[in-house]
Amino acid sequence: MRDGRWRAVGRALWRVIAVWAVSTVTMLALAGILPDFKLQSDDGDSATRIAITAALGAGAFGLLSALVWPLLVRALLLVPALVLGLLNFFLNGSLLLLALRLIPDGRGDANAETAVVVAAVMSAVASATGGALAVRDDDAYRRRLYRLADRRRRRAHGAHGPSTPGILFLQLDGVGHDVLQDAVRKGLMPTVARWLGESGSESGGGSGTEAGSESGTGTGSLTGTRPPRDATPAPPPTHRLTPWRTDWSSQTGASQLAILHGSNFDVPAFRWYEKDTGEVMVSNRPASAVELQRRAVARTGDPGLLAEDGASRGNLFSGGADQLALVLSMAARRGKRNRSRAGYFAYFSDPANAVRTALSFVAEVGREIGESTRARLCKRRPRVSRGGLYPFIRAFATVVERDVVVAAVIGDMLAGRAAVYADLVAYDEVAHHSGPTSGDAERVLRRLDRSLALIEQVADHAPRLYRIVLLSDHGQSPGETFRARYGLSLADLVRAGCGLPVPRRAGRTHSGAEARSAVRAALRRPVEEGAGEHRPGRRAEPIVLASGNLGLVSFPDVPHRMTREEIDRRHPALLPTLANHPGVGFLLVRSAEHGPLVLGARGAELRLDEDGSGDPDGPGPLDDFGPGAADAVRRTDSFPHTADIMVNSWYEPEDGEVLAFEEQIGSHGGLGGAQSRPFLLSPLALSPAAPDGGELVGAEAVHAVLRRWREEECGHGARATAAEADASQLSDPVAAADDCLRQAPPPTAFPAADHAVQDKTS
Repeated sequence: MRDGRWRAVGRALWRVIAVWAVSTVTMLALAGILPDFKLQSDDGDSATRIAITAALGAGAFGLLSALVWPLLVRALLLVPALVLGLLNFFLNGSLLLLALRLIPDGRGDANAETAVVVAAVMSAVASATGGALAVRDDDAYRRRLYRLADRRRRRAHGAHGPSTPGILFLQLDGVGHDVLQDAVRKGLMPTVARWLGESGSESGGGSGTEAGSESGTGTGSLTGTRPPRDATPAPPPTHRLTPWRTDWSSQTGASQLAILHGSNFDVPAFRWYEKDTGEVMVSNRPASAVELQRRAVARTGDPGLLAEDGASRGNLFSGGADQLALVLSMAARRGKRNRSRAGYFAYFSDPANAVRTALSFVAEVGREIGESTRARLCKRRPRVSRGGLYPFIRAFATVVERDVVVAAVIGDMLAGRAAVYADLVAYDEVAHHSGPTSGDAERVLRRLDRSLALIEQVADHAPRLYRIVLLSDHGQSPGETFRARYGLSLADLVRAGCGLPVPRRAGRTHSGAEARSAVRAALRRPVEEGAGEHRPGRRAEPIVLASGNLGLVSFPDVPHRMTREEIDRRHPALLPTLANHPGVGFLLVRSAEHGPLVLGARGAELRLDEDGSGDPDGPGPLDDFGPGAADAVRRTDSFPHTADIMVNSWYEPEDGEVLAFEEQIGSHGGLGGAQSRPFLLSPLALSPAAPDGGELVGAEAVHAVLRRWREEECGHGARATAAEADASQLSDPVAAADDCLRQAPPPTAFPAADHAVQDKTS
């Protein structure tokens, strides 16, 4: 036993010496390359003296990075998150200048710009060296993680640790059920394929998702075919795949609000106009998110899915969790107890993380510029504008937010939290602009799978067993934009139907992608661009809003929801103009005589009266949208803030295409195609999502399933754990993630997940 300890100490000392030596060599090389960086006196020194100076400088810089850096970043926690990321480089350079000042006889010197470059390179090299050595000594790294997890367990849960499993809910934003299946078939997501017991290749299927799988393939295999004889035997499945159906408003605001808080009542779209307040509600605007969460809690009387020892990471809503990082509804909070950006501190507390993320950020910006240029030169269709700030927004979603959220989740697992819900928005952002099945989107899925592999590896070292549940909030449907196909926007069409002048050039609409709101919150600019442009003017013109392929038309000068009869008297041509347009699938209006009414082309009508019966003689405007379409539309009609006219775009069932009223070629928000069919991937150890074999309909039903799983796994143990925990430790989500990121090597220490970090620097 004692010999083993001495060997562990010897290996740790060897790693410190090796990192110090590599850092010294790096400093010598940089001194030879950069003219403004020197390690010798003005009169010159011997090679030995220069080497000693470099060793002293590297050692001082390493000590300052380990001891002073976390304190500096913690002091700047209330600084806007993206500003914090930029300040990292200047603070790192300042530490290098301080280290050079500590060298005897003043032999070290560099100007400020050079110091930033030298510090960034040295931090990256030291981190990579430590990770490479940890890979060679995986046992030592595993022991260190066990000690770290044991320390967090003792602080938070006492000597024996939690006795019940925890649940980790990972949301892949915008990844539809069919997209996930295709990614597994193509081998893009080997981690998910292993969970499903699939081979993960295009040539073969696998042994099946599970006995009695809910995926509906008949054979239990994602491919529905037997694997070839020479195929590698697939591992036994550990998870089951279950599709579910969204509400009419198939977007993150409605879905995640219901998943986390149990209700999305009165959320008709991504953005909508409320006549009683005269305000436009926008799901990804912090002020609106706060109000939506308040309404949901008031309606259900429950704080949320994560109220008992839970953590919310990268979400629009908190779910009632005390541990918050990158939660939009909390983005406006200030003061000492503000933890909404604590995840940024946990990540940037290691300067090497800032360097790696910055390099990946720049690479992603370059990749997007190259891809968009290629799409433009090849004249690909459909296509939307991808210039301006979009390359930086994409890089934020696919690099910065992904890295920070994953780091926060790792910290939560090592702290032993009972439930964690995290949203990864990378795919959704890229698919909006590149298409749901594009090469760009597939590359994002590969990287997300690597993040899942890393989280799974860390879960093995957590102080409690974790059930990993993977889910999505909606899918995405492909198709060109309404404006690109017809040369006018939905607002222009409404104005024409009202007899109002139509601009010669169609105006662009803002994208509803979640990543844009996350960037604005990180910059402390929480109000959405153009949020006030829809306020009613003197002429009381109609307000037209877009939510993917769902449009909303409201007349602000009428205090109540207008009936069909009122609309026809005021604008006789409006409803026929909309219903008969080839880009419109159907309209929802309320009739004073017949109640909720769905209008289609050529006079088609469907009455959605209370008993569910429709018009048996007329054609069905909802026939192409699936058997649950009428129920979804009827539910939305019951909302107090449903628009005067709800417009759903045209939908082509054969290829699944819709026409987005926003500037997106992969869209969601209404009915039609893959956008309404997300997935739920759950461990076999949990009860089936739909025990009776029925279909999960609506995000509120998903909330009920997740809450049932929490009760099954945690039960009263989760409440006891939360009540008995040390409040001073559990109130600070920074501590666990900080310990994990500072004391443990980078993720390259996991041989099976080494590609996760290779991806960061590619």
